[in-house]
Order: sequence, then C-alpha cells, then structure tokens
Amino acid sequence: MKFEDIRKIYLNFIYNDYKIYEDNDKIYIEYDFEIENLTKFNPCVEILKKDFNFKRVDVDFVKNIVFNIGMIEAISYYKSTCSQKFIIKCGCLDEFQKKWYKKLYYLSLGEFRYINNINIDQDEFVDFVCEGNNLNIINDNESLDGIIIPVGGGKDSIVTLDLLKRYKDKTLCFCIGGKSVSLECIKKAGFEQNDVIEINRSIDENLIDLNEKGFLNGHTPFSAIIAFYSYLVSYLLNKKYIVLSNEDSANETNINGENINHQYSKTIEFENDFREYSEKYLKSGIEYFSILRPITEFQIAMMFSELEEYHNIFKSCNVGSKKEPWYWCNNCSKCLFVYIILSSFLYKEELTNIFKEDLFEKKELLETFIDLCGYGTKKPFECVGTFEEVRCAVTKTIKNIDGELPFLLKYYKENFELFEDDILMYYNKNNNLPEEFDKILKGKILKC
Repeated sequence: MKFEDIRKIYLNFIYNDYKIYEDNDKIYIEYDFEIENLTKFNPCVEILKKDFNFKRVDVDFVKNIVFNIGMIEAISYYKSTCSQKFIIKCGCLDEFQKKWYKKLYYLSLGEFRYINNINIDQDEFVDFVCEGNNLNIINDNESLDGIIIPVGGGKDSIVTLDLLKRYKDKTLCFCIGGKSVSLECIKKAGFEQNDVIEINRSIDENLIDLNEKGFLNGHTPFSAIIAFYSYLVSYLLNKKYIVLSNEDSANETNINGENINHQYSKTIEFENDFREYSEKYLKSGIEYFSILRPITEFQIAMMFSELEEYHNIFKSCNVGSKKEPWYWCNNCSKCLFVYIILSSFLYKEELTNIFKEDLFEKKELLETFIDLCGYGTKKPFECVGTFEEVRCAVTKTIKNIDGELPFLLKYYKENFELFEDDILMYYNKNNNLPEEFDKILKGKILKC
C-alpha cells in the first residue's frame, strides 16, 4: 500500500485513553489507540515490583509521565497509516509540545520514510489535535540519588556497567523485555535479580495483522521508549541519573546529505531535546545522559576487549535476538560491524571463539563490508559505527597481521587506501556528562 493512498483513506489516528494501576506484584499500564474506520489497539505494559519501594502510581504526576509515554508507544501503531490527524482525547499538548513531537515522529521515522518512499515535509507529516485536558503538574523537588543503567546485552552497556562499578551499591539496572543475554550480562557485573527493573511490553495483535496485510511498516525509535520508561521508573524510585550507553558515532546519518538516521533516538540531538522536554513537562530533577557520548565505537571496542568475562555472553545481532537463546547470525551488517570493530584488539583466536567462524573469510559479506567502509551506496540501517571508525579498525587489523590476509581485508588493501589517523584519544566535548562522570570516562581513556 502506498503512503499517499492509505493516508487519504484513514484520516484520523486517535489516542483515546491510558490507564495505570497496580497490585502486589506489578504495575500495569494500558493504552487505547485507534485508527478510525480500521481497527483499535490496546498495548499493555507490566513493571515487575519485586522488592522495590515504588511511589504511588495513582497521582497526576505519574499519570502525566504515562500520558507522554503513550505518545511514544503510539508511533508503532500510527505508522501503519500515517494518518493526517493525530487526535488526542485523553490529554493536551501546548504548541511547544506539538512541535517537539512533530520533530520526534518525523526524524525517528526517517528510515521508515526512506524505505517506504515517503516524501513529505516535517510540518505536513502529522497534525496533533487535542481534545483532552491538561494535568496540573508542578515541579517535584524531592531529593534524588543513585543511578539507573539501561542494559541491552551489547558491548556498549557492558562498558558502562564497568565504568560505573564504583557506584554499584546505589545503581539499578533496567531492562525492557527481560532478554536472557541482558540478564546474564547484569549478573556477570555483580547485580542480583532484585537489582534489575524489568518491564514487559506487549504488541497488540491487530498491528501484526495490519503488517501481514501490507499496511505501512518499518523501524521505530526504541531508544525513545527507553528514555521515557526509564524516566518513569527513576521517578518512582527517586533515582537521579539515567545513564545511557550511546556513543558519538550514533550521530552520523545513514543517507549522505539527508537527516535520515537509523539511530536518531540515540543521537545527541534527541538527548538534548529529551532533557529539555523532561525539565519543562515531566518536572523532576532526573538527569538523562549517555556516559559514552564523547567517544567512538572504536574506543568502546578497545575498552570492551579487556572485559574478557563478557566475551562469550554479549550479543548484538538483531536477527539473532528475535528468539531465545540469542545468537550471532554472522550474515548481517551488525554482526560484521561488531566483528570488524573488535578485530583490532582480539583478532584472530579470541574473535573467532566468539563468532565461531572468521567473518573476514566470508565472500558473501563483501557488499556489506564495502557499505560499512563507506564505499557503497549507503550506510547500513543498523546500529553501526561511522565509516571512519570502520576504516580505522580495518587498517589496524591489516597492520597487525603477519602473513596472508583473509578475503575481506585483502580486498580492502587492494582497492582502498589505508586509514592513517589515530582516533583512540578522540573526545567530543559536546556532551551532557556531569563532572564526576566526565572524570571517570576521561580517566579510562587515558589509561587505555
């Protein structure tokens, strides 16, 4: 189905309502979305209480956060038709908020727009119409302390766990989906099950049905979901810092000359926008930032290479994450990128022990390899590093090898120039790190 046609048929997407309530074991959140004249959606969320001392949830302050989370959850359902109007019946947005969400919807669906050939300006993409009332929220000045670290099971969040191990006693880990890889990494870092805030999200079956019928589909901003849910649980537990693991590399666009970024909700632009929005409209003193923002994937790989206890645990392959147990598929751009970026430090025995084969010998990955190096048509739509970092890693690995090069590295040496710049001491000052966290990261970089 084409964007222009489906948008004319289904004019209105409706955010009808949201609910939050609790029992002894869980906090429940339910949403009521609708594509007028097509279908309804009722996605549900569960937050496991365990032994945590959560605040009450039946108050306007919490309801305001939950309402805003609904604006993010709605993206997955809205994108099926990209209806011209987004009608909000259960709340209200002022003009700043409307512009903020317009930008988020437009840029976080950049890859979605690209693959569906959607050519439309940001201002025309979605029109938010409010029919509900505001909740009167005032700033919460309650004292906050401690850290929440979202953990996904990849090398980046593992590096963050290691950097902040001195704060372990006042740190909680945060997971959406409770994947075994994430929980195993958290356990290896010394945390108990009751140190992990677990959230389970359900996708409404009606959305899956629309996907099967050929309605619009594509990538949605999972990191924005993490931002809002981590803010909610931080507030409920009086935690001060949400510490992400998004690196400087996430800022690079996938399409040259266009602001289309698979990782938009991991960028410094989104981070800055979310910090401004949460200060104005969520109104708690919680600070949201990424401790890895000043550095590159290459530097993260260098730090991760020293954390041997995690090498046979971590996973980053999106193909292999679709069912338990997670695995490396060894055929996608994400697998090849991770292999490349670690190769400068672990190649060959250590790396092939992780992946069970030498990906540099796989001739069928040549096109993906060329794309990752920046000599193809576009940067792969995955969470991968910059062309510069890939070239740097490839060059260092080539120089480290005595003897015959494996297929992909031989191809690179014969067809492209070696990358001679050293990026190990790179440090981007455009970040939001509080001083104590800045000192920790700089100290680690200098030691390496």
